[in-house]
Amino acid sequence: MKQFEKIEGLIDAPFTPFKENGDVNLEPIPQYAQMLAKNGLKGVFINGSSGEGYMLTSEERMQIAEAWMKAAPEGFKAAIEREESDARISFSEREQARTKFKVIVHVGSCCVRESRRLAEHAQKIGAWGIGAMAPPFPKVGRIEELVKYCEEIACGAPDLPFYFYHIPAFNGAFLPMVELLKAVDGRIPNFAGIKYTFESIYEYNQCRLYAGGKFDMLHGQDETILPSLAMGGARGGIGGTTNYNGRCLVGIIEAWKQGDLEKARALQNYAQEVINVICHFRGNIVGGKRIMKLMGIDLGPNRTPFQNITDEEEVRLKAELDAIDFWHHCNEL
Repeated sequence: MKQFEKIEGLIDAPFTPFKENGDVNLEPIPQYAQMLAKNGLKGVFINGSSGEGYMLTSEERMQIAEAWMKAAPEGFKAAIEREESDARISFSEREQARTKFKVIVHVGSCCVRESRRLAEHAQKIGAWGIGAMAPPFPKVGRIEELVKYCEEIACGAPDLPFYFYHIPAFNGAFLPMVELLKAVDGRIPNFAGIKYTFESIYEYNQCRLYAGGKFDMLHGQDETILPSLAMGGARGGIGGTTNYNGRCLVGIIEAWKQGDLEKARALQNYAQEVINVICHFRGNIVGGKRIMKLMGIDLGPNRTPFQNITDEEEVRLKAELDAIDFWHHCNEL
């Protein structure tokens, strides 16, 4: 098995910007990337569930990946530009630059050949890593089916860390993740770990402890960062509400590191207040994306079949955010 860097800090799962006619809009991405970095996020996991990845064509997904690579703040883009003009850039300089702002590309799809094609593209453009959730169709019901799916995708980008994105609420793949780790161990060389977005903190921790902490277990539920930290996890994570509430969520980890448990509790409780609000407006993908507009980064509508927020709902959304003093806590532009 290859050894990859374990992620420290929070990675954001960004929304995909669309124009009013539904076309992909790449223009907001540079400002978006700078805002995330300014608020303490360590990179992005693009084209996943928050990014409406399954509603994008493969060509659109590749365009978005290239746009995020160009926009990555002070990181890999700079190294690539230097390398193009000066072939003497060292391997260590290149690797150090890669770690500043990570671009991880979700490449999962219902067509594994398309997933492999997307993985190959991600490696070609220099992405930091790739990931894939189980497809919503056909439903994956056995560990061996899931391993073969991951194996065929991961071999498309053998030099990049591959993360399985465990989010069974989206695809019905309610499979035991410790068993997955056992099955891939020694079989998929670039299998780096799991983005774990499920309610079982017990299973998350058992995966974290597997083989002495061999795999990188990225915490995927913004509402339970603190209890996971208490068990030794959540050192690295990928979140959706980090798009607009990243300062708060990064603050939980920082407060924990500093031994300020009361502050960490207050921030975690506040993060749950924000989540309570978006749950009134069809969740993060719909409600959260509209919050970005209210903050000053208009990412456009959601794609069909998502039901977009109405003007009347937007007024109510803002009122609920006002009630929890959101604008003094949210990400700064």
